[in-house]
Amino acid sequence: MRIIHGAGYSEEDRKGFEKIVYQNIFSAIQTLIAAMETLSLEYKTSGNNENAEFINSIDADSADTFDQSHVDAIKSLWTDEGMQECYDRRREYQLTDSAKYYLDDIDRIHEPGYIPTLQDILRVRVPTTGIIEYPFDLDSIIFRMVDVGGQRSERRKWIHCFENVTSIMFLVALSEYDQVLVESDNENRMEESKALFRTIITYPWFQNSSVILFLNKKDLLEEKIMTSHLADYFPDYDGPKCDYNAAREYMMNCYMDLNEDKEKMLYYHYTCATDTENIRFVFAAVKDTILQLNLKEYNLV
Repeated sequence: MRIIHGAGYSEEDRKGFEKIVYQNIFSAIQTLIAAMETLSLEYKTSGNNENAEFINSIDADSADTFDQSHVDAIKSLWTDEGMQECYDRRREYQLTDSAKYYLDDIDRIHEPGYIPTLQDILRVRVPTTGIIEYPFDLDSIIFRMVDVGGQRSERRKWIHCFENVTSIMFLVALSEYDQVLVESDNENRMEESKALFRTIITYPWFQNSSVILFLNKKDLLEEKIMTSHLADYFPDYDGPKCDYNAAREYMMNCYMDLNEDKEKMLYYHYTCATDTENIRFVFAAVKDTILQLNLKEYNLV
């Protein structure tokens, strides 16, 4: 939203993301290294056990340099056939969606004078903690978007704070239907998301709030559904295998059917958060929805 309707990112702003990009890269490759051991996979290229030890010696959370020795080790690990097999099994552990994007583009990121692009910034992973407010101007109307953490530990900080907000925007990661929670490795992420969604739409604090469901990461779903069958995780799905449209419609209905109050207004959009044109189009529709609801509330239409 900052890119589309806010002040955007100056060159100086973009430079500020450089270290975060490096940290995301180190975190991703270290996650893959750990998964190699957990899944009992072996490196196929000689020297990669040593490269793994070298990369693991780096504190990913405080990394602020990215020199040639790092790049050489990471490239050797990432292109290793054993690690590629590990990546193909990523649903079995916790790996950020942006891992492949950064690791495939590591030479560009290591170029002298590197400044993160807008796409680099869109893909950085920084978990939301607490409550963050983003005001932005949309056709001379000021909207205030409040971002809250979705992790279990974060919910108690915000769930009581938004009585009578105009609208709730609830994000669903469509691609996480076959993944488990960070907090609990035997609980499905989408089942947890559905449980939270049910809680929100039935809370008395949100009785008068419209709910807009963002079914996000549609691009990742389209890729994943070809190899990971929805019915393996949601047995009541009786649609065809490897069918993106059938899968996303099933997931949409999983959420919409949780609404037992037929007078409550629920809307949904399929989104790809890294596609600014898609988000621009969706938020134009969201703006119109919110304005119409406000006009109805005050009997102006």
